[in-house]
Amino acid sequence: MKNDHFSSLNPQLQQKLVRLGIRSELELILHLPLRYEDETRLYPIRDIPDGKTGQVQVEGVIIHCEVITRSRRQLVCQVKDASGILFIRFLHFYPSQVKAYSIGARVRVLGEARTGFFGAEMVHPKCRIVHEESPLADTLTPVYPITAGVTQTALAKLIQQALSRGHSREYMAETLPEAILQHYQLLGFRESIALLHQPPPDITIDLLQSRTHPAWRRIKFDELLAQQLSMRMHYRQRRSYRAPALQERNHLTHVLLATLAFELTVAQKKVLAEIKSDLSTTSPMQRLLQGDVGSGKTIVAALAALQAIENDYQVAVMAPTEILAEQHYQKFLSWFAPLGVTVAWLSGSQKKKQRDLELNQIAAGHAMLVVGTHALFQEQVRFFRLGLVIVDEQHRFGVHQRLALREKGSEPNWLPHQLMMSATPIPRTLSMSYYADLDVSVIDQLPPGRSPVVTKLIDESRRSEVIARVREACQAGKQAYWVCPLIEESEALQLKTAVETYEFLSQTFPDLKINLVHGRLNAQDKSAIMSAFSQGEVQLLVATTVIEVGVDVPNACLMVIEHAERMGLSQLHQLRGRIGRGSEAGICVLLYQKPLSQIARERLRIIFEHSDGFEIARQDLKLRGPGEFLGTRQSGIPMLRFADLQQDMDLLEAARTVAETLLRDYPEAAQRHLQRWLGDKNAYLRV
Repeated sequence: MKNDHFSSLNPQLQQKLVRLGIRSELELILHLPLRYEDETRLYPIRDIPDGKTGQVQVEGVIIHCEVITRSRRQLVCQVKDASGILFIRFLHFYPSQVKAYSIGARVRVLGEARTGFFGAEMVHPKCRIVHEESPLADTLTPVYPITAGVTQTALAKLIQQALSRGHSREYMAETLPEAILQHYQLLGFRESIALLHQPPPDITIDLLQSRTHPAWRRIKFDELLAQQLSMRMHYRQRRSYRAPALQERNHLTHVLLATLAFELTVAQKKVLAEIKSDLSTTSPMQRLLQGDVGSGKTIVAALAALQAIENDYQVAVMAPTEILAEQHYQKFLSWFAPLGVTVAWLSGSQKKKQRDLELNQIAAGHAMLVVGTHALFQEQVRFFRLGLVIVDEQHRFGVHQRLALREKGSEPNWLPHQLMMSATPIPRTLSMSYYADLDVSVIDQLPPGRSPVVTKLIDESRRSEVIARVREACQAGKQAYWVCPLIEESEALQLKTAVETYEFLSQTFPDLKINLVHGRLNAQDKSAIMSAFSQGEVQLLVATTVIEVGVDVPNACLMVIEHAERMGLSQLHQLRGRIGRGSEAGICVLLYQKPLSQIARERLRIIFEHSDGFEIARQDLKLRGPGEFLGTRQSGIPMLRFADLQQDMDLLEAARTVAETLLRDYPEAAQRHLQRWLGDKNAYLRV
């Protein structure tokens, strides 16, 4: 947004403000306080509530001040008013403070009081010199997020100047119709902003600190509404493009279903019906298929692919790692080759001759299904007639990568259908907010006969018991994984390495067939090792987390995970999902090393107590917040600044409804609202 006043600021100051996300006068006004301090009243020292939580302000005269060096160097002063004495203590201080806090100086002190050895005391309070008649603040004092080179005082002054000008500016005008304000009992926008920057002294500070005051609720509602509007507009825009109408023909589909050794579950049939319905329309499908580990997403994707192939359109299947892509290739090949469907394979490590052969097959339209990694994005990959894109573990691909594959459609204003799959379940609040532009299908049951995996938490000191359990399982004809988090030794982290573990286990189990797989092996070696493990030629596979997704070996029923305390919940759940895929129950041993941090302890508790991926994801969201959960550092999605998806579910529900109303009945208001909150950040929603 162009803004004369902001552009007139000192260029160095502008650069510092940009670090805070402030690029205009409006963004300065929307830079809201983190918390508040109450400097509007004074407490007599004697009346400071014993054990009071929160800050209080007192005023008095310094009667003693000295630097003491017992145990650690600190500055200790005594402040006296008519009612008593307060000790103030500074553990970090400057010579200028020692000089300023001389005997006889009058100070105003703000901080948390507690009972110390000598009576009431404050540690590191806010302390300033005042005169006897210095007026008290007439509003609560906002405390803003700041950055190096911008002080609280300077930033507060800039915001106050912007507020005084903003009252007459168009960008502060109300964007919501009166009927909506009344129906949802929302404060006005201008009133809310003014109150949050300059709260009156009689306001309940707890409502501001907890962000539950009506002014905060209005701001959070507006932010959620902007997100919903943006997502819904993107959804509508996508539906303005054309896609091939892929009708249900069911010739090959019925043949494949008849050859399967299992029946589709009710949940699989339900989501397949939703996908088939989307594919038969001329609006590009953009559907997210969610399902817990082992719920059977791949066969659903295969049946969707056949619907495209039966209409003479090609299908691209993309996976984030070569191991997972190759697993998909082998699986699809085993299903499709007997049907006479040619399946091509593209990876970054292919020899040029093989790659050129595959590229020609794809460009000529002979290969109807193409499986690959990010190699599918490359410019030289030309499809004859691409009708459907299937992206597995979609959250691992950046926004621009997914867009590049989708734009390989063959005509302008024409897009292939897109099916995204995720074995990392997305909690409902995230699905309603960050995925509101997608249609979502959920496979919410596991195939019959799958036994839940038993999870055991075992301290590193009991390693010998775990080793004995592995020997026992392998000698009984079963297979096992031993998962390590790093390949190379890091002294700082003191993690066991895959290589060391492989060498140790090889010496410990000379009678077992053991192999090692990790990310630095070339694709052919990885493929050969995984193939040997799948066929039972390897009894114990030492691996890094490259086996996290997609690996399916029914005879593997035991997994040991080293340093489980270092791994995230999603990763632990994905790894655990590699076992128990046959008729026998799996056992997952989480080896951990003390001492455990609080968050590591909590993660291990959650993974031990829960086997349902959706509940684990919900708990993970609470632990990490949406930014880390979504991996937005890679995808570029702007995060919510004020709203909290856990706390503000009611506002999210209301924002969804209001977004539809605005787009239908008040399109100009919707555009003004989006411009205020997203400005140029709206571009990411093209994807």
